[in-house]
Amino acid sequence: SSGINAEYGEAVVSTQSTGTTVPEIQRTNLATVVLLLKSLGVTDLLSFHFMDPPPQDNILTSMYQLWVLGAFDNVGNLSTLGRQMVEFPMDPAMSKLVLVACEMGCSEEVLVIVSMLSVPAIFYRPKGREEESDAAREKFQVPESDHLSLLHVYQQWRNKGYSSTWCNTYFIHYKAMKKVREVHSQLLEIMEKQRLEVTSCGNKWDIVRKCICSAYFHQAARLKGIGEYVNARTGMPCHLHPTSALYGMGYSSDYVVYHELIMTSKEFMQCVTSVEAEWLAELGPMFYSIKESVHSIEEGKAKAAERRRQMEEELAEAEEALEAERERRSAPSSSRRAIATPGHNQTPARTPRRLGF
Repeated sequence: SSGINAEYGEAVVSTQSTGTTVPEIQRTNLATVVLLLKSLGVTDLLSFHFMDPPPQDNILTSMYQLWVLGAFDNVGNLSTLGRQMVEFPMDPAMSKLVLVACEMGCSEEVLVIVSMLSVPAIFYRPKGREEESDAAREKFQVPESDHLSLLHVYQQWRNKGYSSTWCNTYFIHYKAMKKVREVHSQLLEIMEKQRLEVTSCGNKWDIVRKCICSAYFHQAARLKGIGEYVNARTGMPCHLHPTSALYGMGYSSDYVVYHELIMTSKEFMQCVTSVEAEWLAELGPMFYSIKESVHSIEEGKAKAAERRRQMEEELAEAEEALEAERERRSAPSSSRRAIATPGHNQTPARTPRRLGF
């Protein structure tokens, strides 16, 4: 029997594992890495010498995502927004969320939301007390948004003096909340260094929802059926998770944005916020537009053609500048520089007269 077990084990290993572990840079989102390399002055990312080169499609996808977020301009150079995003050690979408919040006057609330998203899960469901845990979670839920629900949890915890007893009462991980508080303080320090103002919108949480839409409009979904959504760009089915604040609230929003997708029995959206269709068209014009009259459609096509022409001109100028830079670097230097020798005077010495010369 030992021989059979050994053969079975070898068969499982050979079919279910690879020879070596795939490097993380080849299987993860490279947006943060690409943004960092651009900030360090790397112009040609496709020819950059990685130790374990990721697929070029991954790099191009990350560059496209950063262009969508406004971190890159039309020719792939770092924008002013992109330079600010580099200063935050987090996902580029979350960095943009913080920066847009400063403009919209809700940075205090958004910093809390970003900090809460930095930890895996704050609620737990102990065996045998699932119903109590679910009832405690529902007390914090904001019907329009899971992001705002996280904000509500943190605000209540802060009002209770960051109490561990309060966390245990509502089935909340105290260690996770302590981590959230640490991340929040670090973000406040970065805000102070960057001279960004921390302001609160008070109870006007619709501003926070629009701010979230500005950073996650590329991850939007539209309603298809009861509790069923499809990705607004790809048409891929995605569902509300049963723990979401929007699940089973009696009214389903026509459009939502989500933080990320989780694949279990089916694709579930994690951390969902209800948004307006007008916000998507305003904040993500490269993906969405509002249906208008025939006259408006013709105007829209003319504007799109003008934008395309402008982008082509910018690209041609950038290629010319890049080619000129390459020629300048490859051209041999015409002027020879004298080598400075320590202890020697560089001025030619005069011939002594006493020698008769």
